[in-house]
Amino acid sequence: MKTFLAAMFAAALAGPAHAQEAYPSKPVTIVVPAAAGGPSDTVARLVAEAMTRDLGQQVLVENAGGAGGSLGAGQVAEAAPDGYKLLLYHVATSTFGALYPSLPYQPGEAFSSIGLVTDVPMTLVGRKDLAPADLGALLAWLKGEGAGATFGTAGVGAVSDLCGRLFTQATGTELTVVPYKGTGPAMTDLIGGQIDLMCDQTTNTANQIKAGEIKAYAVTTKEPIAILPGVPTMAGTGLPGFEITAWHAIWAPKDTPEPIRRRLSASLQKALTDPVVIERFAGLGTAPVAAELATPAALDERFRSEIGRWGQLLANAKQP
Repeated sequence: MKTFLAAMFAAALAGPAHAQEAYPSKPVTIVVPAAAGGPSDTVARLVAEAMTRDLGQQVLVENAGGAGGSLGAGQVAEAAPDGYKLLLYHVATSTFGALYPSLPYQPGEAFSSIGLVTDVPMTLVGRKDLAPADLGALLAWLKGEGAGATFGTAGVGAVSDLCGRLFTQATGTELTVVPYKGTGPAMTDLIGGQIDLMCDQTTNTANQIKAGEIKAYAVTTKEPIAILPGVPTMAGTGLPGFEITAWHAIWAPKDTPEPIRRRLSASLQKALTDPVVIERFAGLGTAPVAAELATPAALDERFRSEIGRWGQLLANAKQP
């Protein structure tokens, strides 16, 4: 009898630990608040495949675009904090509070950080038959006969929109914004010559640039990038200090238990060392972040900093 009671007592003590170890016991969904086929979707699907192998449960990707990504993010903000619905999006997440003050959630308070994923360079690109041959000529054209040129974005607050806002502010030019439901459709129209310009991540531009389907004017990083040799930086061609990257990250709903956050962060770190992920990211002009950045603490710090940066800029900048 004593042995039976002791066993029951030990089992009761082991119960919570066993429950924690069981996560995940069903498929996990990553919400991408952007169109399928776009750069964020591409990053999410590569990471989801690798995390599936590590977690032992299917990691699914669900696209939920609208309102610059704030609607899809809201689905995660309102989800149960059990680790089964996550958000993967980019720098634009830090602009939601400034752009949409009536949101039912505050981005800086609505999520539990899991970790950074990648820092994707941006490229300013144009239709292949656009007359200006380089950035200097493009700026002159935009201030003359090209004033009001069409500029494709994925909607207000999307990273393509943020890049456009920075560009118009830095150059004093005017652009006619053409919003799309994602930069995938915008790229289709750029290739087809229906719009003049866009600024998007190398995950959505590098292959088209190399194929000669669109024209590259500059990258938005401090240094040139290996995948696009010969394409200058914005800062190095007359726009000092111009820098924006589409850093991507994963969040869970607020109050997600710490053991689940640690498990997801560890799985993300492992995914980012997967040779297939590294190779595919390289082909898209980016790379996984270092392991110490794929953590809740690193993302917390980056997120707070970017909310401050974009809040100030959006308060002063006009839309392109």
